[in-house]
Amino acid sequence: MKTEKVIDHIVEWLKNYAANARVKGFVIGVSGGIDSAVTSTLCARTGLPTLCLEMPIHQAESQVTRAVHHINWLKENYRNVSGQNVNLTPVFDSMVNSFPAVEKEEDRFMALANTRARLRMTTLYYFAALNGYLVAGTGNKVEDFGVGFYTKYGDGGVDLSPIADLLKSEVYAIAKEMGVIESIRTAPPTDGLWGDDRTDEDQIGATYPELEWAMKMVEKGKKIEDFSGREKEVLSIYLKFNTANQHKMLPIPVCVIPDSLKM
Repeated sequence: MKTEKVIDHIVEWLKNYAANARVKGFVIGVSGGIDSAVTSTLCARTGLPTLCLEMPIHQAESQVTRAVHHINWLKENYRNVSGQNVNLTPVFDSMVNSFPAVEKEEDRFMALANTRARLRMTTLYYFAALNGYLVAGTGNKVEDFGVGFYTKYGDGGVDLSPIADLLKSEVYAIAKEMGVIESIRTAPPTDGLWGDDRTDEDQIGATYPELEWAMKMVEKGKKIEDFSGREKEVLSIYLKFNTANQHKMLPIPVCVIPDSLKM
């Protein structure tokens, strides 16, 4: 990959999109992870106002620290960047307390994890509307179009996706080229939706390099029976997630009414 040229291409694309949309700048949720760090830095490079929101919800201290350090690094290097902390923990707790009780608390862990992402999306759009900004998405190609590892109408609810055509390994290459701080580049990827230290690999069962390999195998028309051992396991994991999450990747189904019924 021609890393420098890819960076320039994305930055120019962002600038053109903003100009055509007649908006002033961008708002991005910064989590302390590699994807949001790269996206926010690319937005910062446009020279347009770039608002970075840090939105903790019972967040692990390490994630908060990395997010704050990254925002400070951006502000030191780009005069068009501003940061805002919005503590969503009280909002989340209030919402949870207003829901009916469940028999087993663990039965709603996934629903509450996704609720966190949707609260953040709502917050991003509040600030976007307030300032005339676009919400920049932070999903990469493996997450968005491979395994669908994001929350529908949560971190998947954005105006534009600057890095969604980049594999995770390519995101890391861009991060290094742009000088993103090392603590973010070396931190294990996590969605930050659980309030603990579980990683993406813990949840998916495969690493991003393995998922990238599986994605390429599917593109080549390979099938599970073509492999054995760990490769077979990884391809099975990839296909399971890809199949289950097609509802995130495809347009919303519309019930089309036949013309004969409208007459």
